[in-house]
Amino acid sequence: MKEDILSLQDLRSDQILALLDHASSLKNQFTTVGANSKYLNGKILGMIFQKPSTRTRISFETAMLQLGGHAINLSFSDLQLSRGESVEDTARTISLYVDMIMARVYDHKDIEKLSEYSTIPVINGLSDLFHPCQILADLLTIHEYKKKLKGINLAFIGDGNNVCNDLLLGCSKLGMNIRVSTPIGFEPMDWVVDIARTSSRKNESTLLITSDPTEAVIDADVIVTDTHISIGKETELDSREKIFFPKYQVNDDLIKYAKKDFIFLHCLPAKRGKEVTSQIIDGPHSAIWSEAENRLHVQKALLIKILGD
Repeated sequence: MKEDILSLQDLRSDQILALLDHASSLKNQFTTVGANSKYLNGKILGMIFQKPSTRTRISFETAMLQLGGHAINLSFSDLQLSRGESVEDTARTISLYVDMIMARVYDHKDIEKLSEYSTIPVINGLSDLFHPCQILADLLTIHEYKKKLKGINLAFIGDGNNVCNDLLLGCSKLGMNIRVSTPIGFEPMDWVVDIARTSSRKNESTLLITSDPTEAVIDADVIVTDTHISIGKETELDSREKIFFPKYQVNDDLIKYAKKDFIFLHCLPAKRGKEVTSQIIDGPHSAIWSEAENRLHVQKALLIKILGD
């Protein structure tokens, strides 16, 4: 049976922890950028990009190269999708040629169609609803800095978007306390919150959804934010800025309520001066570059888990 990762709901808590442990081991093993192994010798990853990408494309392509495999970049304009071929037929076709699909799409329904109609595994590289690869990298980074996950207090400030949804799923599975602060009307999806609440109760952690950023960051070990204007939402720029800024900006005034040794995470790219100030991004609490690097290592672990012998 093929194994798809469309959100962190597709992984059990023990599987997440095993992936993080393997990613950490791989990070120590690959001490140079050019290091190469034969974990995935002869395997081919097809990468579909509807959205622009820096970290996702480079990290997946580098991961396949360093593991002995190969990655093919398939931009939307390069595929017959741009001329009206259905996602279903595209999935069937690509399945004939490669061993796995990683797709970065606007509509999560397209990822679900790829999963349903492909005969090979599908990984969500980002959709409008979920971002599992990013949250695995976040969890690895938190563990590196804090030496544990269970009991950690994480605050997410901003739009209840794809990052927020998978943070809720991941943190609740691992017994992390998560507080989400969004403007009214921009909360994460109710059904995701319901799943996370059930998981939090099971794992003896807490979950809070609030419109007050200060309430969210009190005693936080980790503060996470994301752009207030996700890809595909650019037409909402003016209206969103009036709602989010400056109340939901991570800045010096807000972080004084967090623990003194908190770390700051952002999936990038960041709109400096909007959702976060440069003083925070470039300051002593920032772990964003470790977080960005860890995309490479968790994706190696994912690729080996799904494609490895």
